[in-house]
Order: sequence, then C-alpha cells, then structure tokens
Amino acid sequence: MTVTTRILTGDSLTSALPDVARLRMAVFRDWPYLYDGDAEYEENYLQAYRSPGAVVVAALDGDRVVGAATGAPMADHAADFGAAFADRPETLSEIFYCAESVLLPEYRGLGLGHAFFDAREAHARTLGARYSAFCRVIRPDGHPAQPADYRPLDGFWRKRGYTPLDGVTAEFAWRDIGAEHETEKQLQFWMREL
Repeated sequence: MTVTTRILTGDSLTSALPDVARLRMAVFRDWPYLYDGDAEYEENYLQAYRSPGAVVVAALDGDRVVGAATGAPMADHAADFGAAFADRPETLSEIFYCAESVLLPEYRGLGLGHAFFDAREAHARTLGARYSAFCRVIRPDGHPAQPADYRPLDGFWRKRGYTPLDGVTAEFAWRDIGAEHETEKQLQFWMREL
C-alpha cells in the first residue's frame, strides 16, 4: 500500500475541508471521542482553518484522502482553547495548535502519525512559533464505551517530546453517539518546544 502526504494551505486547504469533515465524522465516532457529527457542526468548526496560518496535511491513497491532520496558530483557533493558556508564560502568538489527526483504520501503522506531526511542526516553525500544542479528550476511567483493547497514544506523544500541561484544560461541546444534545467535554493540553 502506497500512501503519500501533501501539505495544503490557502485554496488547496479550503478545497480539502469537505474531506477533513468526512474523516472527522468517521474516525471520531470511535473511542475516546464518540462524536456523532453532522455537516452543520463540521462547517462551523472548520472555519478556524480558513486562517492564513492554517495547514492541512493530507494522506492520500492515489487521489483518495484517507487521513488528515490540521493545525493553525493558537490565536486563530477557538477562544476556549486560547483561554486555557491564560495563566501560562507562553503567549498565544508563540503557540501553534496541532488539532486533529484523523486516519482511516486500515492506514494506521504506516508511520503517518509521525508524518502528520513532522509536517505541522515544520509549518509552525515557518510561522515563527516556539511551541506546538494539542489536546486530547479526557474520558472517565471505566467508561462503558471504552474498548477492552484500547491503548492511549501517550507513549507516541511523549516520544515526540510532548508532555501534558498540568491544569491546562479546555471544555468543548459535541454530541456523543446516542445523545440528544451536545455536552461539554474536558480536553487536556500537551505541548513541546519547537
């Protein structure tokens, strides 16, 4: 299986947003997100990637987008995310936010996770960012939807130099599978110096 990656900005990024939405709705249905997405929510959420500093790293099997990783300057992303850094010494202008990495299951284990981070971190450096950050959803231990064989990605992130930031969390709302309404989820930020 040959999968290539392509860095998208500007108009090519905008053209890829429907693929990013499709992948988010498919991949984030699984644990730990349990996201019951819809096109309207996706369209609103993905507006952050119309920022001039935004990037999408697309994973392609031929012409088919099978994965995507997104990023944008933290100052251009959701205000709730920036607010989490209010008590930190870093300024928002120094932080690049590596948002989602979504990849169809059959394409995992091919090194694309590293390719996604490498490309976003390189893009962040070109923008003058000093730090790269992302967040992960926090679900309670013993949650009934957690698969028995679930392995968190903490080891992968730590190998890349990321560490969780104590007390730096945000809340973001989405509708879980089977739920009638959106509920707030707590997200833990991780960061590394570039």
